[in-house]
Amino acid sequence: MSDPGFRPVRHDGKEALERAMQRPGFKEAWEAGADEYAALRSLLEARKQAGLTQEEIAIRMGTSKSAVSRLESSLRDPKHSPTFETIRRYAKACGKRVEIQLV
Repeated sequence: MSDPGFRPVRHDGKEALERAMQRPGFKEAWEAGADEYAALRSLLEARKQAGLTQEEIAIRMGTSKSAVSRLESSLRDPKHSPTFETIRRYAKACGKRVEIQLV
């Protein structure tokens, strides 16, 4: 039994980004957030590699699940950047260490 009204729309993320880059101001805004998104990807990848939930990370850090959630989302908000020590504690909870590279 199929729904005759259901017509999925194919989405090509790469193509959509290329189109968006043509809009005035988009490229500058995209590049301004690149460092924060790279840091967020690193945190989320570390948690994924460790096979841990936010709650498990929170227990290891001695904090709450909501604090871990705020930490993971705060990297996208320059007004509420986490401290280096908080990032270090998160990394340790994932069995990792923080390494900074300037390129």
